[in-house]
Amino acid sequence: MTKSRPYYSFKASAMTFTPHRRDVLSGALAASVAGWALPARAASVGAMALGNAEPFSFDDLKTRAKELAKAPYTPPPKPADSDPLRGMTFDTFAQAIYKPEMELWRDVPGAQKVRLFPQGRFYAEPVSIYVIENGQARQVVYTPDLFNMPSDHPLRTLKSAGFAGFRLMSRGGVSDWLSYLGASYFRASDPQDQYGGSARGLAINTGRPEEFPRFTSFWLEQNGAGMTIYALLESQSVTGAYRMDSRRIQGGQGGALQDVECELFFRAPVDLLGIAPLTGMFWYGENSGHFRGDWRPEVHDCDGLSLWTGTGERIWRPVANPPRIVTNSFSDEHPKGFGLVQRDRNFENYQDDSLFYDRRPSMWVEPLGDWGKGCVNLVQLPTTNETEDNMVAFWTPEQKIVQGTVINTKYRLYWGVDGPPTGDVGRIVATRIGLGGLGGRDLDLRHTKPGARKFMIDVEGKVLEEQTRFGGTHTVVTTTRGKITGVEAFPVVGTKRWRMMFDLSDLDGQEADLRAFLQKDGVALSETWIYQAFP
Repeated sequence: MTKSRPYYSFKASAMTFTPHRRDVLSGALAASVAGWALPARAASVGAMALGNAEPFSFDDLKTRAKELAKAPYTPPPKPADSDPLRGMTFDTFAQAIYKPEMELWRDVPGAQKVRLFPQGRFYAEPVSIYVIENGQARQVVYTPDLFNMPSDHPLRTLKSAGFAGFRLMSRGGVSDWLSYLGASYFRASDPQDQYGGSARGLAINTGRPEEFPRFTSFWLEQNGAGMTIYALLESQSVTGAYRMDSRRIQGGQGGALQDVECELFFRAPVDLLGIAPLTGMFWYGENSGHFRGDWRPEVHDCDGLSLWTGTGERIWRPVANPPRIVTNSFSDEHPKGFGLVQRDRNFENYQDDSLFYDRRPSMWVEPLGDWGKGCVNLVQLPTTNETEDNMVAFWTPEQKIVQGTVINTKYRLYWGVDGPPTGDVGRIVATRIGLGGLGGRDLDLRHTKPGARKFMIDVEGKVLEEQTRFGGTHTVVTTTRGKITGVEAFPVVGTKRWRMMFDLSDLDGQEADLRAFLQKDGVALSETWIYQAFP
C-alpha cells in the first residue's frame, strides 16, 4: 500500500522545484533513444529535432491499446544501483531547466507553448512525446542540449535519458497552467496560479496493494482553444487510449477545463477500479478538534468530497485524517458529478504565504453520457505530514472487471475555485468538533460526559437569509451508533450563516456514520452533511 505518488511542488511564479510528494514508484528506465527514427524537422513546431512523420488518429491509438492488451505486460527494467538517476536529488533535478527558446510551437502566434521535463530520480521511467500536425505525428528527440544544466549533471552522461513529462505554459512563459509528470498524474494550477491536488488517468486497488498505471506515450496537438493531449496507458492489468481536450476558462472565476475520453482494455481482473480519480492532501483542519501538529491553523489542499447524485441530492462529506485506512462508498445511479473541493478560501485560516493553501484549485468531475450504476469511493489514508496525498476519490462502475472487459468513458474535469453551485439549498462551509456539552462551565470535564463530542456545522446560502430563528428551521440528524443530544439550529450572530449543532456520545469504542441537514416544513434547506466519527 502506498499513500502518494512521485511528484513535485512547483511554485510557478518562482520557476523552481521543491520536494512535496512521496516517492511511491520505484525508478525504472525504459527504451533508449538509440533506435529512434532519424531526426527531421517541422518548421511550425520549433527548432528541435523530430522523428519521421507517421499517420495518427485516436482510432489508431485505441487499436494499439487493444492489441497491447492481448500480450502480457512487460515492465520497464529497473535501473542499476550505479545508475546516476539513483542518487539524483530534487535539487539536482531542478538544475535541469528547459530552455525557453526550445518551446514547442514557440514561434507560432496564438499557439499553446509547451516545455518538457527530463527524467529524474522520482521520474525514472521515460515517456515518448510526439507532436501532431495535419494528421501526422513526429516524435520529439531527446538531447541534453534542450536543458540548461551544470556540465557535470547526471543527465549529460546518462545513456538512456529521455523525457518524463511536459507542461503547458501561460502566456509570456512566466508560469504553467497544466502539467503531466509521474505515472498517470496530471494537474492544473488554475484559476489562481497555484498547484494543489492532482487527477489521474486511472486508479487500481487504491488503499490496498496498489497498482499504478502510467502514461507511456503522449501525442500533442494544437486545437485552437488550447491543447488536445492523447496518451497511451499501460500496466499489469490494463491498457488504455486517452484523449484530453484541455483549455483555460475565460471570464467568471476562470479555471481550466478538460474533456476526457478513455477506452480501457483489461488484461486481468481488477477488484477496485477507479474512473476519473482525484487525489489531494488533508493533514488537519477545523474539524480536527484540538490537534495542531504545526504552527499553521490548517494544512490541506482539499477539505471535502462534494457529491451531486442522480436523484439531485447535494451531499458534502468533510474529509479527515483517519486513524487507519478508511474507504467510504456512496452508491449512485446516473451521477451528476463529484469532486474534491477546497471550500475554505480565507488566508487567515492557513497563514501560509509560501504554499498558499487558500489558493489550491478544486477539482470537479462531470460525467458525459450515462455512467449507469456504481459508486463514488472516498479513500482516506492516515498521514503525519503534508507531503502525502492521502485523499482519493473516484467512480467505480457496478460492472465486474474481468480479463477481456472493455470500458469506454467520457467526462469533463473542471479545475476551479469551487464545485458547481448548490442550487436551492445552502452550502456547508465549516465543520468544527470539540468536547460535548455547552460552553463555559459545562466544558469543565466534571460536567461533560466522557467521550461526548460536539459538532458545529455552518451553512450559508440565499435560502437561509430569509429564515428566522424561531420560524421552523431545524436540524435533522441521524447516527448509526451512539446517542444524539442537544440538537439545535440557529443563525450565527453577525453573519449570514446558519449553524447546526448537536452532541454525540455512547459510541462504546465503535465508529458512527452521521447524517445531518437543515429542514423546514419537510423541505431540505441545506446540503446533506455526512461524516464518519471515530471513537
